[in-house]
Amino acid sequence: RIALDRLASWTEHPDFAVRHFSGTAVYRLSFALDQAALGAHRGWLLDLGDVQVIAEVRLNGRDLGILWKPPFRMSIDRALRAGENHLEVRVTNLWPNRLIGDEHFPDDASWEGKYLKAWPSWFLERGPRPESRRKTFSVVKHFSKESPLLPSGLLGPVRLLPVEIRVVKAGE
Repeated sequence: RIALDRLASWTEHPDFAVRHFSGTAVYRLSFALDQAALGAHRGWLLDLGDVQVIAEVRLNGRDLGILWKPPFRMSIDRALRAGENHLEVRVTNLWPNRLIGDEHFPDDASWEGKYLKAWPSWFLERGPRPESRRKTFSVVKHFSKESPLLPSGLLGPVRLLPVEIRVVKAGE
């Protein structure tokens, strides 16, 4: 677990494991909303800003869906309530940052250029890896330790946007 004091790419974090993390992280935030903000002709959008790469959104325990491309924005009216609200955003990034991180540690397989030369014995025998700091295994080396890391995480800014709701009648 880590606590973030601001939204930023995981690749900017001082901890090597966070910079090279690949998987899903959970962001949680509580906020209050006044009853007056929930009027009959008002709705609310949650705008996550920049997300790298996929976000699953829950508000007050209710699943609101998955956002996988810009704009990372959705209506939250069906789960929003007056008073305290609890937002949870699960962000999943891509695999390259972990592969790049593993390239900082000694190899425990043989390679011919970027392709695996032979299955390593530890793999075939389902044994422990000789290099326990490596977390991934691939048959092709797509990255080196010098490869640039991909931005990852909830980058924001995260905003609640009020929406005015108008009923439009035919012929108006």
